[in-house]
Amino acid sequence: MQISQHKSLIRKQFLVSENNVLKLEKIARSSGTSATEIVRRAIDAFDPESLHSQGESDLIDLVSIRLQEAIADTRATRKKLDKSLKKLGAR
Repeated sequence: MQISQHKSLIRKQFLVSENNVLKLEKIARSSGTSATEIVRRAIDAFDPESLHSQGESDLIDLVSIRLQEAIADTRATRKKLDKSLKKLGAR
């Protein structure tokens, strides 16, 4: 969709990360179009129903994996902290 095909354009501002901006600019350069056009195409291509096709169990599995990773990281950090505190207490 080119800008000339849009009957009425509305200006919106969104906050995105620096990585999102860099990725958007890279995609736009490689596509030979503007970053704004890439955003329009992404919005047009987005299908909210496809989110449901992933299924709740897949999402629960993903959350479970991330939670397990966070727990493992917390345990490792606590072990390091306990070691450091013991060393400080021995002084």
